[in-house]
Amino acid sequence: MSKPPKEIDGAKVIEWAWSVSEPFGVVCFESGEVAAEIFGLAICRYSGSDKIYRISCDSEWQSVQDSDYNSISEAKEKLPSQYKNVEAIWQKYE
Repeated sequence: MSKPPKEIDGAKVIEWAWSVSEPFGVVCFESGEVAAEIFGLAICRYSGSDKIYRISCDSEWQSVQDSDYNSISEAKEKLPSQYKNVEAIWQKYE
């Protein structure tokens, strides 16, 4: 399992999930060509913000895409179908 850094794009990691050998899914260009494979998902918060962000990351924990939510549970519940190739098993960041 690959643990993320404490922060991704300046946001503190609260919970995370790692897909191991197969990506959760992919992000594609408008043409349909694969832009990035998503191996890491991180639930994060920026200092001074009430919003929760789910950041989708490549195999090096580099941010590829993010979305904001009102709660951690909402960020998990609204995981797009494109990221459901592998079940996300969430870990608290310690």
